[in-house]
Amino acid sequence: MSFNTFGHLFRVTTFGESHGPALGCVVDGCPPRIPLTAAEIQRELDRRRPGRSRFTTQRREPDEVRILSGVMTDTDGQDVTTGTPIGLMIDNVDQRSKDYSDIANVYRPGHADYTYDVKYGVRDYRGGGRSSARETAARVAAGAVARKVVPGLNVRGALVAIGPHGIARDNWDWAHVDESPFFSPDPAADGVFADYLDGIRKAGSSAGAVIEVVAEGVPPGLGAPVYGKLDAELAAALMSINAVKGVEIGDGFAAAQLTGEENADEMRMGNDGRHDPCVGIRAVPVAEAMVACVLADHFLRHRGQVGDGAGWPFRQPGN
Repeated sequence: MSFNTFGHLFRVTTFGESHGPALGCVVDGCPPRIPLTAAEIQRELDRRRPGRSRFTTQRREPDEVRILSGVMTDTDGQDVTTGTPIGLMIDNVDQRSKDYSDIANVYRPGHADYTYDVKYGVRDYRGGGRSSARETAARVAAGAVARKVVPGLNVRGALVAIGPHGIARDNWDWAHVDESPFFSPDPAADGVFADYLDGIRKAGSSAGAVIEVVAEGVPPGLGAPVYGKLDAELAAALMSINAVKGVEIGDGFAAAQLTGEENADEMRMGNDGRHDPCVGIRAVPVAEAMVACVLADHFLRHRGQVGDGAGWPFRQPGN
């Protein structure tokens, strides 16, 4: 049993607390000779870091990553993985523990305070400790490594709803996602989301959100037939993200309203991929990272079982 590790061949262990000196992760099982730089990891962390807008936590963290191990500069001057554990460290520089002194003996509803106290007999009231969303920075760092493992893989996500307000899918623009304070693909939705959240904040309340993650270039054949299904492990990984309460693959529960002909995958060229909804504004890069980690793990597991047969991972059935 492991409480802080996920994955089988591509294994990620996270460590650190919200108000500790640092947090980070160890990525084990990454193949050698994969080009990897701190700048590539930093690019993903910059998308997740706090303080992007007035609608997220105002904690100011640069989230600057350091590669401690598992990467070296080869004879050609390129930074590459070595096949050994990749250690990644992110220092905490803006933790303000005194801000939490008033709740040292008070449980917060909707948080893990009571559960931690009952389970362990101790809780870290300073920002939530391991239960803080701060822990997800380490997941995003690991996801940046995972993205390099599967050739041709492209994982990207977007927020599609906050509270009762959703985007107009006809306005979907991937280029707008990283420009939007909400990771929204619909430029027209930003103002609607902002007005709604301003009202929610003035009322002292909060709202939920829905995000979609799309993985393109996924090799066929990933996942096990019964207990290691790709859908199941994607759902488990996404459900481990703070505050996530539901995961849908494809049309999810709406598929129950469709006929078999409407819901079945058609064997044709150019068939679209499906989406995995989740929740939270800053959770978009976190969900992307978890999907990338699961796909990297299954890619290595599949290759370990069936090998690198000619043309795999895009070999046609029967060839």
